[in-house]
Amino acid sequence: MDFTRIALGIEYDGTDYYGFQKQKSTSKTIQGHIDQSISKVANHKVRTFCSGRTDAGVHACMQVVHFDSQVHRTQNEWVRGINSYLPKDIRILWSKEVDESFHARFSAKSRTYLFNILNSPTPSALWSKRSLFIPHKLDLKNMKLASRYLVGEHDFSSFRGSGCQSKSPIRDMQEIKILKNKNFISVELKANAFLLHMVRIIIGTLIMTGKKEITPKEVDKILKAKNRSIAGKTVNSSGLYFLGPEYPQKFKIPKINSDLIR
Repeated sequence: MDFTRIALGIEYDGTDYYGFQKQKSTSKTIQGHIDQSISKVANHKVRTFCSGRTDAGVHACMQVVHFDSQVHRTQNEWVRGINSYLPKDIRILWSKEVDESFHARFSAKSRTYLFNILNSPTPSALWSKRSLFIPHKLDLKNMKLASRYLVGEHDFSSFRGSGCQSKSPIRDMQEIKILKNKNFISVELKANAFLLHMVRIIIGTLIMTGKKEITPKEVDKILKAKNRSIAGKTVNSSGLYFLGPEYPQKFKIPKINSDLIR
């Protein structure tokens, strides 16, 4: 039977979920809700494939998934239909028919994450679940200097979570941007792919340089040591956003828009 491949752009608040990936032990996953809702609209069981699995508590501005369906629905029918079955903290932003060669994970050229730090003497009621509160004044210059050592293709074993199943620790960090807007510091990281907890460990290490607990040059030593025990702690996931993946132009996938969280 012929099928159509559909790509979806998804936004979610990950606060109340145990990560993106469907799990047998809980129904509180993003993928669990997505697959169930798509299946109701398609009238047959659907399995999605995502651009990047996010951890528990991590938010997404534009997660991309694809699935195959034997039924025809308009773009609007997919979006409105799936959203009608989803909880309010998960939303389909767009749908698009794509070529059979498109794969949400394997077609992606890069992925971008953003981490929000509230660097203020007092915590925020509104941002408590969407940023990491650090009352100690951070030295932005030190953090920027330290981040330069992480750009490029490296063995990121020092920044790899213990449960990581990736075959190789080699990743290409294409860009790290650190910006300050009033009391907020945002760290944007773009790479071909990321290891388990990699962003959160990098942020924990950069915060150490911001607090002047270590020098920027010591981040280079941590990277080269390939030893997780000497890097910073894995920070809380509440400040972490998956901005989304980037694909070859031929697929015409909508671009990332992160203006809402800056």
